Amino acid sequence: MKPTLFVLAAGMGSRYGGLKQLDTLGPSGETIMDYSVYDAIRGGFGKIVFVIRKDFEEDFRRLVLSKYEGHIPTEVVFQSIDNLPAGFECPADRTKPWGTNHAVLMAKDVIKEPFCAINADDFYGRDCFAVMGRFLSGLPDGAKNTYSMVGFRVANTLSENGKVSRGVCEVNAKKHLTTVVERTEILRRDGKVCYKDGENWVSIADNTPVSMNVWGFTPDYFTYSEEYFKEWLKDNLETPKSEYFIPLMVNKLINDGTATVEVLDTTSKWFGVTYAEDRQGVVNKIRQLVDAGEYPEKLF
Repeated sequence: MKPTLFVLAAGMGSRYGGLKQLDTLGPSGETIMDYSVYDAIRGGFGKIVFVIRKDFEEDFRRLVLSKYEGHIPTEVVFQSIDNLPAGFECPADRTKPWGTNHAVLMAKDVIKEPFCAINADDFYGRDCFAVMGRFLSGLPDGAKNTYSMVGFRVANTLSENGKVSRGVCEVNAKKHLTTVVERTEILRRDGKVCYKDGENWVSIADNTPVSMNVWGFTPDYFTYSEEYFKEWLKDNLETPKSEYFIPLMVNKLINDGTATVEVLDTTSKWFGVTYAEDRQGVVNKIRQLVDAGEYPEKLF
């Protein structure tokens, strides 16, 4: 059975100012998501599932999904702050979504095969989907507790416009993830990639793996996530900005000895649109990839 690509597209992108998931950045009006779908098809994925907000379903179906007809099957699920387990009620003052792992839970009834979860607004590149596709396609039928993450080389994820935040990964001899530490200030200083730790700058190798939210799971992950969400809500329900993130769940499963997460190396170079000023740079990079023959002028 071919793996499924699960695209987290429910965020507004407040810093960018609008629905950046629908912004046209490619030469024929492509969104970043279009490139992810195109690369996923090349990487052997058999279906795309999107999680979105119900209030832009109509635009999403018209502007995005219509392009993929005849290319790959698609499904849509919806993230809502009111979608909570039995016995829990969303606080009246809550406006913020419950986070990326809550978004993953929205697909528990439609994904029954190994799947890869990604952000909608990150450009991950062809090799990223190729290595994840190989890993998921190679899992035996009924595999459980054998997960993966694409570890981008930190030097391939830096910004030309200043510091970035990245989850810096530590791996063991088996290439299994042991910890992810969020470093909020990473940049190149005096020729070396460095992160700030307190008042000190710590240099790391250019090929140090970092997480860009590309995760490979088997369907048992939904069961763990559902159970742990109930525990998490008991402590965080009344905290307005608390979020149930994927790394939180993954770290728990690693620390409990329940699951392993293999860190997959990729040569892909990440880029994305965080701020409006980033937009033109992304347009230029996509144009360069098209000119180099990596992508056709028109994807779909």
